[in-house]
Amino acid sequence: MDDFTVLSIDSSPVYPYELLFKALSLIPISHFLLCLLFILLLFLYNFLEIHFFRDLVTGFGGDPVLLNCSSSSELYQSVASKCRILHGRFFPTPWLSSPHVQTAFLSLFGNSPNFAYRRHIFHANDGGTIALDWLMSIDVEEGVCYNNDTVSLDDKAPILIVIPGLTSDSASAYIKHLAFTMARQGWNVVVCNHRGLGGMSITSDCFYNAGWTEDIRSIINHVHCEYPEAPLYAVGTSIGANILVKYLGEKGVPIPLTGAAAVCCPWDLLVCDRYINRRLVQKLYDRVLAIGLQGYAELHHSILSRLIEWDNVKLSRSVRDFDKHATRVLAKFETVDTYYRRSSCVNFVGNVSLPLLCVSALDDPVCTREAIPWDECRANENIILATTQHGGHLGYYEGITASSLWWVRAVGEFFHVLHSSPLRNRRKKMEESNLTSVLESSIEHGPYVNVMEDGMVTAIGNNQDNVAADTHSEDGDHVKRDEEIISERERIDNVTQTKLDMKQSADQNLNDLIVPLRRHINQLSRGSRISIWLLAYIAIVTTWPLVGSALLLFVKRKFKNIAAGSLFRR
Repeated sequence: MDDFTVLSIDSSPVYPYELLFKALSLIPISHFLLCLLFILLLFLYNFLEIHFFRDLVTGFGGDPVLLNCSSSSELYQSVASKCRILHGRFFPTPWLSSPHVQTAFLSLFGNSPNFAYRRHIFHANDGGTIALDWLMSIDVEEGVCYNNDTVSLDDKAPILIVIPGLTSDSASAYIKHLAFTMARQGWNVVVCNHRGLGGMSITSDCFYNAGWTEDIRSIINHVHCEYPEAPLYAVGTSIGANILVKYLGEKGVPIPLTGAAAVCCPWDLLVCDRYINRRLVQKLYDRVLAIGLQGYAELHHSILSRLIEWDNVKLSRSVRDFDKHATRVLAKFETVDTYYRRSSCVNFVGNVSLPLLCVSALDDPVCTREAIPWDECRANENIILATTQHGGHLGYYEGITASSLWWVRAVGEFFHVLHSSPLRNRRKKMEESNLTSVLESSIEHGPYVNVMEDGMVTAIGNNQDNVAADTHSEDGDHVKRDEEIISERERIDNVTQTKLDMKQSADQNLNDLIVPLRRHINQLSRGSRISIWLLAYIAIVTTWPLVGSALLLFVKRKFKNIAAGSLFRR
C-alpha cells in the first residue's frame, strides 16, 4: 500500500483586523509620532485660522483694503481719495499669519516703543478722577521726558485724544504705538484712561462701561477749553471705539472735534456677545476678557463689594456673567441684553456729523464682521469704512520684524490729509454760523422803542451805549432817572423774553412728543376704520345665505298677508 503524505490545514478563522494590527505593529513608532504631529499641525492650522500657505502661494502680496463709502461725498473727494495707505494693500507679518497669533502677540509682547508720559489728573463733576497721560511732540523730538508739565496755552499744534479699549490703558502696546507715531509727526497726544485704570483709584460710585460717554465728553470739552486754538482729533479702539462713535452720534451736544477714527469697533454688543460664545476659540477669548475684568474689579474691591454681590463677580466665567453681576447693576440696566442694546454705537451711526474713519478686520476674533453696519456707513457721507481681510483684533502687524501697526499708519495719514483739507474748517464755520444765528435772533428781539417828552422816538438796544443821546431835556437828574427806568425796563423785558423762550422751548418739546403720537394714532384709527369696514363686508358676505333666506321668507309672508287682507276687504 502506497504511503500518503497528509497535509493538515489549520481551519481556525483569520480576522482582517488581526492581520491589520499585525501589520501596524511592524511600523516603527517614529512614523506614528510623525503622523500624529502632522495631524496636530493640521488641526492647529485650521483652528488658529493660519493663512501662511495661502500667502506663500500669492507671494505674500497681501490683500487690498476695501473702502465702503459714498464715492461722491466731500469726505471721500477731499480726504479719502488722497490717502495712499487706504488705497493700497495690507501685508501682514509672515510669521504672524493668523488673527489669533496677531492678537496674542500684541497682548504678550507688543514690541512697542519706549517713552514716558506726562500725567495730569482730571476731576469729574461726580467726584471721580481720571488720569490723562500726555505725550508731546517735543518729548519725542528732543528725546527728553518731563514730569507735571503742561502745553503752552498758545500752542496751535493738533491734539489727538485716545480712548483705550476694555481694561486697557496708556501702557498698552497698541496705545504706545499710536501715541509715539503721532507725536513723532508733530502732534500732541493725550490718552484718556478709563476710571480705575492707569494706576488710579476709584473715588466715586461711578464706573465706566461700553456706553458711558460722559467722561469722554467732559475731557474733550476740558481740552478744548484749555487749548482753544488747537484742532482736536480723537481715536477710539475696541470698546473705546464704541464709546467714541456713540458720543459722536448723540444729538443735542456740540462736538469740538475736527475728525475721529474708530478702530476694531464692536458696533453691536449683542451680536458680539452671541459670537464670542459660539466656537471654542472665541470662548477662550471670552474667558481671558472675563479674567481681565475680574482683575479690574479686584483692584477696587473696597468700593465694588458694597455696591454689588462680590461672590457672583468672583464666580464669573465670561464677559456676560461679569456684565450681569457687575456692569449692569452699576449702570442701572434691567437686563444684560438691555445694556448691550442701549450701549451699542450701531444705533448712533446715522447721526455722525463729522469726518470719521472706521477700520475693521474681517477676521477679528472678538469683534465679528457680522456686526459691521455696512449700509449705515455707506449712507452717511461723513463716514469712511475701511476693512481688511486679515489683521486680528488691534494687531495689524506688518513687516518682517513686526515693528509697526498698519492701522496706526492708516489713521495717521487720514488725520494729516484731513488736517490740510477744507473740511478742517467746517467745524469753525458751523460755530460761526451758530453764533451768527444767535446774534440775529437777539437783534430780532430788539430794538426797544422809547417815546420822549417832545415826541421824538429813539431805539434802545440791550446795551446802554446804544441809547440815542439826542434828547432835549435840560434836567440832568431827569435824564439819569429816565435811563434808570429804561435799564429796569430792559431788565424786565429780558427776563420776560427769557421766560417766553423757555415756554416756547417747552412747548416745542411737548409738540415734538405730541406730533408723532398723534400721527401714529391717526394711522391706527385709519387702520381701525378699514378693518371695521372689512369685517362688516365679511360678515355680510358670510351670513347672506341665512339672512337672505330669512328675509325672503319674511317678505313672502308679509306679501301673502297683505294680499289676503285686500281680498277679504273686497
